[in-house]
Amino acid sequence: MKNLYIILIFSLLNLAKLEAQQTLLNQNTTAADSLAQSLQINGYQRILSNLSGIPQGVTIGGYGEVLYNQPNNLNGELDVQRLVMLFGYKFDDRVQFVTEIEYEHVKEVYIEQAFVNYSIANAVNIRAGLMLVPMGIVNEFHEPTTFNGVERPSMDNKIVPTTWREIGIGVSGRLDGLALRYQAYLFNGFISHDGEAGKLKGSNGLRGGRQKGAESMVDQFNLSAKLDYYGIPNLRIGLSGYHGRTQADDAVNDVLGSDIGVSMIGLDARYKWMKFSARGQYVHANLSDTEAYNTFTERDLGSQLEGYYVEAAYNILPITNKQRLDAFVRYEAYNTHKAVAGNLTKNLAYDRQEWTTGLSYHMSIGTVFKVDYQSKASGLADSQYGQFNVGVGVWF
Repeated sequence: MKNLYIILIFSLLNLAKLEAQQTLLNQNTTAADSLAQSLQINGYQRILSNLSGIPQGVTIGGYGEVLYNQPNNLNGELDVQRLVMLFGYKFDDRVQFVTEIEYEHVKEVYIEQAFVNYSIANAVNIRAGLMLVPMGIVNEFHEPTTFNGVERPSMDNKIVPTTWREIGIGVSGRLDGLALRYQAYLFNGFISHDGEAGKLKGSNGLRGGRQKGAESMVDQFNLSAKLDYYGIPNLRIGLSGYHGRTQADDAVNDVLGSDIGVSMIGLDARYKWMKFSARGQYVHANLSDTEAYNTFTERDLGSQLEGYYVEAAYNILPITNKQRLDAFVRYEAYNTHKAVAGNLTKNLAYDRQEWTTGLSYHMSIGTVFKVDYQSKASGLADSQYGQFNVGVGVWF
């Protein structure tokens, strides 16, 4: 099976090479076109862009996904995975407000973003409120038409962990002369203990500690920053960093092992030229004081988390078509027990690998129909299983 996927990757690369040879003589991409293509935008960036075109008032947007997941030998699941409404209000040329209200699985409601943006100059914006932590690709760019695959990459779910948002304040902006976009924020940290139980564990790392802006605990602030470079045509490269400590409830805050240190780094890249596109991502996290934390909470949190993926896609339809049909393949590997501290034994089930192969049919700008098959395995013997997925998504 793995050889089949490798052959498919090389086939996509060869198709891209042939396409490039056939169109090279006719190519006339201007610098402005390359810049626009490299500066991919997400939901809140689109809201801010829409607000820039009006003197004052409201703009709206949204995205949604309806999915079907069919694991091998198990019942399938149909789900309105999420329906999200974005709202923006422009007070004047300097001050805007953006919020994102998310309905998950029909019955759960979350505020995913709610921040004020104050533009001091074109290159400097101060932001405060509930914001996405800039780590990797999908945590910021998770609208269904912006990524291949019915489900978001699994390593983003377990390692990053998407969708990761917290309350904070910071600066962001674009320096077009240097071809850089920058972000730097102070956020509250993950919650490691709520006074009753430890929130972090080996199977999904830090995911259980996201506070999501809901009565968030804080006794110190954590630093998050990202640089995106778009100076090479059709390519965007990102470098992310996060450093600080988790938060614990006052009842246990002074107990040894109630909190841990978190240092995370991420590297990502996206490339698109003609009918070929590719992306990749790597994230590594070092967690300190996990031995004391596991002793206190009886959890099995690892001291290092690590994951990566690589993906290639090719548009099967003629490049002149308004519609697009991307055939893609993605390989990802992630381990929430990359390293462990003390007497804890590595759990091989937490060392996971996945192949995802499928099609993304973009029926129009803002709509997509997806189908794929995933082959999943771990470090345990006989752990391989498969899952078939179908989904439809919109973004406007």
